[in-house]
Amino acid sequence: MSVRTNYRHTQYACYLGYITQAIVNNLAPLLFVIFQDVFAISLEKITLLVTGNFCLQLLVDLVAARFVDKIGYRPCVVAAHLFAAAGLVGMGIFPRLFSDPYAGLLLAVGLYAIGGGLIEVLISPIVEACPTENKASVMSLLHSFYCWGTVGVILLSTLFLQVFGRDSWSLLALLWAVLPLCNAVYFTQVPIAPLAQEGESLPLGQLFAQKLFWVFILLMVAAGACEQAMSQWASAFAESGLGVSKAVGDLAGPCLFSVLMGLSRVGYAKFGDRLDLLHCEMACGLLCAGGYLLAALAPHPALALVGCGLCGISVGILWPGTFSVAARHCPKGGTAMFALLALAGDLGCASGPTLVGMASGWFGGRLQVGLLFAVVFPALLIVGALACKRLLAQKPRW
Repeated sequence: MSVRTNYRHTQYACYLGYITQAIVNNLAPLLFVIFQDVFAISLEKITLLVTGNFCLQLLVDLVAARFVDKIGYRPCVVAAHLFAAAGLVGMGIFPRLFSDPYAGLLLAVGLYAIGGGLIEVLISPIVEACPTENKASVMSLLHSFYCWGTVGVILLSTLFLQVFGRDSWSLLALLWAVLPLCNAVYFTQVPIAPLAQEGESLPLGQLFAQKLFWVFILLMVAAGACEQAMSQWASAFAESGLGVSKAVGDLAGPCLFSVLMGLSRVGYAKFGDRLDLLHCEMACGLLCAGGYLLAALAPHPALALVGCGLCGISVGILWPGTFSVAARHCPKGGTAMFALLALAGDLGCASGPTLVGMASGWFGGRLQVGLLFAVVFPALLIVGALACKRLLAQKPRW
């Protein structure tokens, strides 16, 4: 079948979209030490690059709830990839074009943050609108590509810098920009179905009036926090707990976490049609709490790393699973609902690692204590899933 009529090509383009999102979120942190050395940028300014990326993606999530339906999915998703590509190209060339290299990096981060925020809002509803069966399984498989993208960015970028040297970092950024550029072209060709017919989507006021919507918001905040509270600290945890180098810590921490999270999403995509999604989320919440407790309290570093792995397995279906439940029971939520759920997830992604870092600081930099505090997030997830089941028992559908 033609690319223009085959929705399988739409799914492939969306898979590449989530790999683009992984590039946007994970490439710059791999280069932070190089930025410090080459451009003499302080750690405080480096931290602002992360904060700026996150805050701008949050703003895009919020604004997209209003304008995406008016403009249309295709022009928005093509623009998202062009912004991502422009930011990655800018990362490679702006610091040397500007008199202040840091200003160039900020501009580059701003460009790809706009692209990343739009991708996060658009990709899931585009896949949800495809005429496929077992949509929860398809959604879980889609989100696994963010995990594989993260692993690929870490491994391939580390290998590239090892082979060609640290001075090749700007070429690395330019090479990664090729993927979103090609995917922008791909998205001009594939079929894209509307998530809801024109005039059928609920206005924001009616969306906010639904109790079930706020339960989904709680689930997304908890899902993002459960995932990132461990993911963002996994490398430091592996380094401090096992006494290994940063390169080994990246492999034993973030890579292990992402691989296990991706495998859990692929596993759910294969067998998920036989399972109750909310029951799975509650079971994963319990497993996640166990993983955090093991990481925080284990007497041996290897056992603590097992706890990190358990968290990776357990959080895999939480984010895509909540999207699927919301789409199934709230079919008129439309793009605005997906955008606001993404916003809630991002808030969780910020609050999880922040709590871990702050709590660790309160107790003399002991990361295990910070991870112990993070148990609150899977607890919130379980509460949210129970509340969701209770409301769904009343058979609401809007």
